[in-house]
Amino acid sequence: MSVIVYHGGTEIIKHPRVDAGRSNLDFGRGFYVTDIQPQAYEWAKRMSIRRGLPCVVNSYLLDKDAVLSSFECKLFTEYDEEWLDFIVESRLGNKPWQQFDYIEGGVANDRIIDTINLYMSDLMPRDVALGRLAEHRPNNQMCILNQTIIDNFLKYNGEV
Repeated sequence: MSVIVYHGGTEIIKHPRVDAGRSNLDFGRGFYVTDIQPQAYEWAKRMSIRRGLPCVVNSYLLDKDAVLSSFECKLFTEYDEEWLDFIVESRLGNKPWQQFDYIEGGVANDRIIDTINLYMSDLMPRDVALGRLAEHRPNNQMCILNQTIIDNFLKYNGEV
C-alpha cells in the first residue's frame, strides 16, 4: 500500500538523496518525510524564513508495505524510554541509526526539545523527562537512510 508523504523545504526535489542531510539529526543522515502535510508546511516556512526563499512542499508516494517487509526498519510509536535513548545517542553523535534503512517516529520538535536538553544536561532526572514526554502525542517523521528505498519505493508526486 502506498501512502502520501511530504518533504518541506525551499526547493523542488524530484530525485532525493539520502546522503545530502546532516548526520546529527534525530534519526541520522537520510531523507526526511512526514505523512502530516501541515507539519511539512511548517518546516518549509521555517526554511523559507531562514534562507529567504519560497516555501516548497514536495509530495511523494511511498510503498510503505514493501519497505517494512524488505528492509531493516525501526518504528517508534510514542515518546518513550527507547525513543529518548535513541534521540540522545543521535545527538551525542553515536549514530544508533546506522543499522537501519528506514526509521519512523516522533519528532524532537519545539514542544519537547527543552525536556530533551534538560535531560541531556543532567538538569532533569530520567523519570521526570519521560513523564513530560508522555504528555505529548508525537508528530511523525520518516527517515529514509537507504538510497534503494528512494530509487524503488518513493515516487515524486508533485508539489503541494
